[in-house]
Amino acid sequence: MTIFNKVTKSFQWGDKTVVMETGEIARQASGAVLVNIDDTVVLATVVGSKIAKAGQDFFPLTVDYIEKTYAAGKIPGSFFKREAKPSELETLTSRLIDRPIRPLFPEGFHNDVHVVIHTISLNPEVDADIAAMIAVSAALSISGLPFNGPIGAARVGYINGEYVLNPGQTARKNSQMDLVVAGTEAAVLMVESEAQQLPEDVMLGAVVFGHEQGKAAINAIHELVREAGKPVWDWQPPAKDEPFIAKVSQLAEEKLRAAYQIRSKQARTHALREATASVLSSLKAEGAEFDAVKVEGLLFDIEAKIVRSQILAGEPRIDGRDTRTVRPIEIRNSVLPRTHGSALFTRGETQALVISTLGTERDAQRIDALAGEFEDRFMFHYNMPPFATGEVGRMGSTKRREVGHGRLAKRALIAVLPTKEEFPYTIRVVSEITESNGSSSMASVCGGCLSMMDAGVPMKAHVAG
Repeated sequence: MTIFNKVTKSFQWGDKTVVMETGEIARQASGAVLVNIDDTVVLATVVGSKIAKAGQDFFPLTVDYIEKTYAAGKIPGSFFKREAKPSELETLTSRLIDRPIRPLFPEGFHNDVHVVIHTISLNPEVDADIAAMIAVSAALSISGLPFNGPIGAARVGYINGEYVLNPGQTARKNSQMDLVVAGTEAAVLMVESEAQQLPEDVMLGAVVFGHEQGKAAINAIHELVREAGKPVWDWQPPAKDEPFIAKVSQLAEEKLRAAYQIRSKQARTHALREATASVLSSLKAEGAEFDAVKVEGLLFDIEAKIVRSQILAGEPRIDGRDTRTVRPIEIRNSVLPRTHGSALFTRGETQALVISTLGTERDAQRIDALAGEFEDRFMFHYNMPPFATGEVGRMGSTKRREVGHGRLAKRALIAVLPTKEEFPYTIRVVSEITESNGSSSMASVCGGCLSMMDAGVPMKAHVAG
C-alpha cells in the first residue's frame, strides 16, 4: 500500500533510455515531472494561477532553471556555502526553455504561470538542458493548463559528416555544430546553434533531423498525459466588447495610419503617443467608461493590423525600404584613444559602441560549472541602457535579455577566433548599445568583429549579421 499514485513512462532515444515519472514528488504543483536520462535527473514543476490579476494585459510566464551543486557531488564555493544568484548558464537555459513554450499558450491567457526546473543529478555526458525541456513539456501537458503542446527537443552535433543525436561533452569536442531545436509534431518553434562555418544545407538538414528526433519525446508525453493528465482547465478567452472596439478603431485608425507613414522612429513614437492621448481624451469627453490599459492594448492590436496589411499589400517597410534593402551603415574604427580596439557601428537608428580588450592567460574567466571547472578565454558582454530607446528606466544588475544577447553574439564570433596557440591572449568584448531600433544583437556582432580586428586579433574570417 502506498500513498503515491506514481506513473512512469520510458522510451528509447538514440543510445539512451529516457524515464519520465509523475505522482510521487511535488504533488501540490499543477504539474510535476521527473526526467532521468542516464543518471542526469531533472525535476520540472508548473504552477498556474486560476485567476488572472485585475488589469493584467500580458502573459506573465516565468521560467527558472536552477542547478543544484549536490547534483554533481559538490559543495558551493561561496562564503555562505549555498547556491546564490543564477549563473550565466542557468539564465541562458531558462531563456532556452521559455522560447518554445511561450507561443503555445492561447491569446488572451493572462494568468500567472511559473515553471521551475531543478537539476538534481548530473551525468556530465548528458546535458541537463534537453532533459529539462522534455520535463517542462511533460509537466505542462499533464497540468491541465491551456497549453497547446507538447513539444519535443533535441541537441544535434555534426561529426565526420554525420548528424549525431544529443552528443555528450566529450563528443562535442569533435563536433562542427552545436544545435538545439524544439518544436511540436507539426512545426519547429525554436533553433539555437553555433557552427564551424558550415553550409546552409547542412544547417537546415540539422534542423530537420533534430525536429524528427524530438517526436519520440512527444509520443511518450502523449502516453503520460493519457494516464496521469489532470482535468483540462475550463478557461475561455475574455469576451470582446465589439461595439467598444469599433469605437476605439474609429477614433484611432486614421491617426495611427498617419503615424506609420513617419520614417523617423522618434517622430513616429511621438505621433503614436499623441494618437493614444487623443483617443483617451475623446473617450473621456464622450463619458465612456473604459480602462486605459485595455484601450492601449486595443491600440496595439490596431497598429499590428495596420503594419501587417501594409506588408501584405507590398508597401514599403515603416522606414521606406523594400524587403531587400539594408539600412544605411556607417562604421568608424579606433574611436576610443586608450582602448585596445574599438568600433562604432551604426545601421539606421541602431548603434553599438563595441570595445575589445586583450589580457593575459590569467585574465581568463574561471567557471565552476556542474560538469566541471574550465577557463573561458573569450568573453562577450552586451549592455543596453534605457536611453538607447529614448526611455526612462532603472540601471542595475545585468538583465536576462542582456545575458542572452551577449551569448548570441559570442556564438556568432567564436568560430572565427584564432586558436590559443595562434593567439595566446584572453579577449573581452563589450557592446554598449547607444541607440536601438531593432537588431542590436547583430550590430553587436558586426561591431565585435570590427573592434577585435582593430585590436589586432587575427580573425579567420569577417562576420556580419
